[in-house]
Amino acid sequence: MSSQAVAGPHDFLRAQIRWRWSEIAFWLATLLPFVLAPDYLVLASQIAITALFALSLDLILGFSGIVSLGHAAYFGVGAYTAGLISAWGFGDPLLGLVAAAFAAGIFGYLTSFIIARFRHLALIMITLGIALLLQEAANSASWLTGGFDGLQGIHTWPIFGRFDFDLYGYTAYSYSLVALFIVFLVARRLIYSPFGLALRGIRENGQRMPTIGAPTHVHIRTIYTIAAVIAGIAGALLAQTTETVSLEALGFQRSADVLVMLILGGTGRLYGGLIGAIVYMVARDQFSGLNPQYWYFWIGLLLIAVVMLLPNGLLGGLELLARRTQGKP
Repeated sequence: MSSQAVAGPHDFLRAQIRWRWSEIAFWLATLLPFVLAPDYLVLASQIAITALFALSLDLILGFSGIVSLGHAAYFGVGAYTAGLISAWGFGDPLLGLVAAAFAAGIFGYLTSFIIARFRHLALIMITLGIALLLQEAANSASWLTGGFDGLQGIHTWPIFGRFDFDLYGYTAYSYSLVALFIVFLVARRLIYSPFGLALRGIRENGQRMPTIGAPTHVHIRTIYTIAAVIAGIAGALLAQTTETVSLEALGFQRSADVLVMLILGGTGRLYGGLIGAIVYMVARDQFSGLNPQYWYFWIGLLLIAVVMLLPNGLLGGLELLARRTQGKP
């Protein structure tokens, strides 16, 4: 027997949890807009919020195999919760953030009992149906949500009573970036844990996992609830930084957009949603500037090119290039 110990799951997890230089460089690069592009801090804050939303979807799609076309439901619940609290006179952003996370988590937990029972096409239709029902309910309750006109009277107080939300986006980007980083740390620790390994097993073969003692339905309900909490936080950030909430927060378009971002960046990679959000939002900003009416054509062309040339997304392509550069198969 060799004296060298065989690497087990815990050794693998310890190796994965270590920070790589590329990760450190990525997060340091998120500070560059303050110096290099201060005129685009408002866009940068929107990218950070969208990246957080994409991260929440990646937890269920990329790591658990739960396909969803209605993830905007939880984003919208968070946005409306934070917006309503502010409109009722309690504009503290941190209070709104906690309330939004709680409300989205409760809704995610309740719907997770349905989600855990289905897979594939049925799951796509169910998640889409949940979002459509919630959007119509919000539209019907115009006395509460403002309906088609949107929620009125939102006013976000300064953070800690000191940092006001300015027109240039300094506070909005700082606030959104800090929230993104903290949630990312939690998600990273979660994924590189025994629970994260169980999620990967469910993604690969959910029917076999119960035979080795893994409570598949419990794990699915847990990660779905966590993803709903994160989506709710993203929705609250959008409501607080823009001081607007509309039915679009619950719309199918938002769910479809975030799915496109994951495909662009690469699913099941943690950073895939973040990279995809950056590429998608910057491309949309540039394409809409060139042609406000037909910018979706160029987005579609970009998506087709990525899927055909880089089927595992941009991060998958970079990993393949790195392996070939190092002479690895």
